[in-house]
Amino acid sequence: MPIVGVACMAFTGAAIISDLIQIIYSSRPFGYDDAMLNGVLMDARRCNMRDGVSGALICRQDVYLQLLEGPAQAVEATCDRIRRDDRHLEMAIRVNQQVAARMFGDWAMFHDPAKSWLWSAQDISDGALERASGAHFKQVFERLAADAKTG
Repeated sequence: MPIVGVACMAFTGAAIISDLIQIIYSSRPFGYDDAMLNGVLMDARRCNMRDGVSGALICRQDVYLQLLEGPAQAVEATCDRIRRDDRHLEMAIRVNQQVAARMFGDWAMFHDPAKSWLWSAQDISDGALERASGAHFKQVFERLAADAKTG
């Protein structure tokens, strides 16, 4: 079910003011297994539907990479909740930007079990996330969004 009607927009002359933001973060899973992942996804979908947040989660046993999007206050509150969640360690914000449109508006939380992942476990261990640019993280999710739309 699409997330609609939650971005606040106002017109000021020719400028459009929107409080729609995207945040991409990475974290390291603690106690990763299928049951824990299912709990994370269930919690994310429930809370995101309630709060008007959409996004995608790429995950495997050594890393979470997640894009969250929606009204700034809701996305920031979601990040704060995740930061306090003991299933996530070493959370790092990789991208925080205002956007005009959602990338995953049809998904409370799209799940990709690292099929689209670009880095090996060794790459992650060797610091690939720290070396990647914000544009690179954004490209990962742009490709995932395109793949999700084509099925």
